[in-house]
Amino acid sequence: MKKLINIKPHRATAWLLGAVPILIVIFIYLGVSNARLAENPHDRLFPSVATMSTSFKRLATHENVRTGDITLWTDTAASLSRLIYGVGLSALIGLAVGMLCGAIPLAGGLLSPLITVVSLIPPLAILPILFIALGTDELSKVMLIVIGVCPFIIRDLQAHAERMPHEQLIKAQTLGGNSWQIIVRVLLPQLLPRLIQSVRLALGSAWLFLIAAEAIAAQSGLGYRIFLYQRYLAMEIILPYVGWITLLAFLMDRLLVLASRLLFPWYSASGGKS
Repeated sequence: MKKLINIKPHRATAWLLGAVPILIVIFIYLGVSNARLAENPHDRLFPSVATMSTSFKRLATHENVRTGDITLWTDTAASLSRLIYGVGLSALIGLAVGMLCGAIPLAGGLLSPLITVVSLIPPLAILPILFIALGTDELSKVMLIVIGVCPFIIRDLQAHAERMPHEQLIKAQTLGGNSWQIIVRVLLPQLLPRLIQSVRLALGSAWLFLIAAEAIAAQSGLGYRIFLYQRYLAMEIILPYVGWITLLAFLMDRLLVLASRLLFPWYSASGGKS
């Protein structure tokens, strides 16, 4: 008889297992919602699925009377643009600095303490400073994501670079490679797939910083809309928006997984997939 630690489910089984707790949460919500609505048809804390669907459809199809925009898609475009700029800039900086610190010990000794200190600063604590220094436009929101996400990516890539087999570096030097050639031809190709994994792990934090910034100072965006309707206890809009954000985050994660498999199949085959 196989021990539990040795049983690995097939892909289809894994998907089914993953769906079980989600379905349980949905059934619990439906049960609580039906019970509360039966007691009070005007209960707003646990709206019915029909009410949420109607509200979400209205936001996704009807134009805003004041602006002429369709609210859901305007908010989605605003949030995704901020998120992509912030995460993209974090990835570029993280790759450059992480690779430099991991490949060159002098650079690591110089920059690592600063990066560690910055990574320990709660990004939301400096949000007022960003608004004062950069204003409340798009730049401050993007920079909050960069400050919150970039140190994690740098430290992850630096650690990955430092764990590389030393034999590879010795062989490259034996073949006459200088420091720049070794970094570009040996180190960089092995850090790129790890960069994708680091971005995947950082996406949750990036969404958190984005929602927080939009809640405080924005005129559009998914976070702005959630906190706007929070004033009116409009759970029939808040809950679908939360679900929409979750779906967007899931799709972005799957796109990164697909990109990793297509661009770096050797990394997935060696155990780098998830």
